[in-house]
Parts: sequence; C-alpha cells; structure tokens
Amino acid sequence: MRRHLAAAATATAASLTLLLAPGVRAADASAANPYERGPAPTQASVEALRGPYAVSQTTVSSLAATGFGGGTIYYPTSTADGTFGAVVISPGFTAYESSIAWLGPRLASQGFVVFTIDTLTTLDQPDSRGRQLLAALDHLTQRSAVRGRVDASRLGVMGHSMGGGGSLEAAKSRPSLKAAVPLTGWNTDKTWPEIKTPTLVIGADGDTVAPVANHSEPFYESLPNSLDKAYLELNGATHFTPNTSNTTIAKYSIAWLKRFIDDDTRYEQFLCPLPRPSLTIEEYRGSCPLGS
Repeated sequence: MRRHLAAAATATAASLTLLLAPGVRAADASAANPYERGPAPTQASVEALRGPYAVSQTTVSSLAATGFGGGTIYYPTSTADGTFGAVVISPGFTAYESSIAWLGPRLASQGFVVFTIDTLTTLDQPDSRGRQLLAALDHLTQRSAVRGRVDASRLGVMGHSMGGGGSLEAAKSRPSLKAAVPLTGWNTDKTWPEIKTPTLVIGADGDTVAPVANHSEPFYESLPNSLDKAYLELNGATHFTPNTSNTTIAKYSIAWLKRFIDDDTRYEQFLCPLPRPSLTIEEYRGSCPLGS
C-alpha cells in the first residue's frame, strides 16, 4: 500500500512539474484544446493595442496574386507555438487595403495570421469581393511565404462595407470557414439562411451608407437560429468607423475569432453574458450559451 501511495505521489508531482515548468504552454499541458494560443485573456489584454505576440509582415504584390489585388500578411514572429489560425480582410467600395490595415497587426499580435488585401478594382461588388477573399485564403495557405505558419483548417473572413457583404458571400460559398465578421456590411442580398459559419455582424447606429435597418440587422436576423451568431451595433458610430483603430471592434472581433477559429472557450467571458449597452455599444444581440 505504501508503495502504491508513493508511486501516486510521484506521478502527481510530475504532473504539477509539467504544469508549472517555465516555457510549457497551456495547450501542451492540456490536450483539451491544442489550438489555444497565448496566455489567458483579460479585459485589458483584449482591449490592448497589441497582444502578446511580436508581429512581422510581408507584402504580396498584385503581380504575384491570382484572383485578388495583393496585400499585406501580418503574422506572429515566433514559431514556438506551432501554426496559427488565419483571417483575410477586404476593404469596401472605392477603398484600398490601407482603410482596414489597422486590423492586421492588432489581430496578428493576438495569435493569428492576418491578410489585409486590395481588391481587383475598387468598384468590385460584394459577390466579387467574396470570391477574392477565398482566393486570398488559398494564396495564404498554399503559396504564400508564411503558409507553413498557417493551419489551413482554421480560417476566417472579415470585411468592411461591400467587403463585409463579401465576407457573407465567402461564408456562404465555403461552409468550412470557422468565423465571419462583416463590419458595417453592405449587400443587396439581405437573407443568409444558408450560412453555416459562426458570424458576428457589426453595425453602426449612425450609418447612412448601409443603415443597420436595411443591412446589418436583416443580415443577422436571417442567419439560422441554430447558428452561433451575434449582432453588435456600435454607439455613436458611422459607416466609416471600422476604417480607424477602434477598441470595441477589436475587442469583440478578437473574442469571436478566438472562440470559433481557435475553439478557445477562455474568450466566452467577453461574449456571454451578452454585453450590455454602453458608451460604445448601442445594442448587442446573440444567444448563450454558445454552441460547442
């Protein structure tokens, strides 16, 4: 009996040593979720201008791009944590990559590979932008210089205005996507019952280009009730609020992408209970608990 107790104590000590040893990631210590990246999140960490990862970037020339207009890839510099989930982001009508570039390093520093793109022309419609988002994802995972850093099974899309409408088109066309985040999205198609990708729709209360009553709200309401979905309406915001650094957009986008691309339930605390109206949130709709 003493020998059995001693053996059990030794095994317990070894397990504690593994959990507490410097440099051992939580994802290594627990096989429950091998996709967790970075330390446990806090309110301050998801609102910070930069997350725990140092970020590098590389440019993709339009001449090297097929089916989209080139862009910039932002990625965690370290390779110690293995591969990362990835997100491609499209600008809106008449806009360039520069209009959504702030999201690149902000999201990448939280543990994603992020590709902010230019479209083939600034006048491309949402269906075209959706195809271009998917072409950029394929470039990122198959041909880019950082393809070895990307987990091709964990991908998402974002976009502003017509790029937001394009993110819905991309999710409709490729159900394997893990997350979609349209930002003050615009699309002539208002109903999306076919989408199987967890979707966070972000609108703005002062949007006169894509008023939420005609775009973001019907987008959200038409998504299947069986789907993990949420609607965030920004308070005191306009159609162009996503074009400059915004803590509320970043915070909830990070939480959504972490929860559904990385399956990281540590971020549910920012999504459930549902956020309440505040100085920056006009309204938030969604369902809790989130599906697994």
